[in-house]
Amino acid sequence: MISGLLREVKEASVTLPLLPPERIEEILLKVADKIEEQTETILAANAVDLSGMSSGNPDYDRLMLTPERIADIAADMRRVAQLPSPYGRQISKTVRPNGMVIRKISVPFGVIGVIYEARPNVTADVFGLCFKSGSACVLKGGHDADNSSRAIVDVICGVLREEGLPEVLCTLLPANRESAAEMMEAVGDIDVIIPRGGRGLIDFVRKNSRVPVIETGAGVCHTYIDLSADIEKSARVVCNAKTRRVSVCNALDCLIIHKERLASLPDICLPLSEKGVMIYADEPAYDALRGKYPDTLLLKADERSYGTEFRDYKMAVKTVGSMEEAMMHIARHGSHHSECIMSENPDNITRFQAGVDAACVYANVSTAFTDGGQFGFGAEIGISTQKLHARGPMGLPELTTYKYFISGDGQTRQ
Repeated sequence: MISGLLREVKEASVTLPLLPPERIEEILLKVADKIEEQTETILAANAVDLSGMSSGNPDYDRLMLTPERIADIAADMRRVAQLPSPYGRQISKTVRPNGMVIRKISVPFGVIGVIYEARPNVTADVFGLCFKSGSACVLKGGHDADNSSRAIVDVICGVLREEGLPEVLCTLLPANRESAAEMMEAVGDIDVIIPRGGRGLIDFVRKNSRVPVIETGAGVCHTYIDLSADIEKSARVVCNAKTRRVSVCNALDCLIIHKERLASLPDICLPLSEKGVMIYADEPAYDALRGKYPDTLLLKADERSYGTEFRDYKMAVKTVGSMEEAMMHIARHGSHHSECIMSENPDNITRFQAGVDAACVYANVSTAFTDGGQFGFGAEIGISTQKLHARGPMGLPELTTYKYFISGDGQTRQ
């Protein structure tokens, strides 16, 4: 049972908003320095995790840490540390006719729980964002990354201890189902739960949690090649969106192409062949690619090819007769994450961006940019694919809620 521990976290969380912003920044910068100092220790723990996973597993890349990736984790934490504090901001102010003053002020959630898979970098990102936004964090990572996550949390807790703060402000639970189940029942001790991972994990948390949930992560991303698309530009954007990091949620899963641009499909897909991307093409696209794309990497699509988050060097291709048909395909098979149109027609771009229901809708830009760091947020706790509270990359402002401060001079209501 971890209920007692979660109660400790809740009690400790009330001290965080009282820390001066400069003190928060100082502690986060110290954590970033310590993470870099402990690179070898963290890499050794990560090597143990990697030894238990096949290098052919699409999650291997997500799990793997390198000196460069650890340096990036520390750099992200420094960027977050130096951003303005997101809580204590006056969102609005109203003075009522009776002189009563109503101020809407951003405040921390309190305790944020995150359930995630084989992503050890999430451990550091979540702590940095939660701490900066005035909340404690309760983490339940995947067993595949448990050694790596614990090595990072050991560093964080060491700094908290040195600074005279409760170590439970960053709590990593055992990597088992029982911990997740107790988190989802911890009404009153955890204020919100954010799942980060594949569709199975997200659906499980959403369906079973009694604690409020912000959905993030699952990304079935599309790029539509419009009639007016620049083919050279499209080839570059499609290849980057698909192959930059195939295991992440903003990776491209389905290329949609107007039937009158099929002659250009081999040119668009040429860079993908050099990366070894398997293509599942519908009949028209298959005919356009046959003999011009490696036979060993070309298969006919079926209904299972669409709506699939591949997280691998695999991509579906769908042929449509109009932009409206492309938008309907996205509505049927998308996950409200990131969608893109390649077009030189401003009217079509406007219609696509207005009509597609997704957190991020791109025009002539790779979906790989759906990322808190790339949006200038320092880092992110996840990509929200829902419409309540937050949508898209969740940075510091999205990790706060608000309350009303009302003041007056003895007013009473009739």
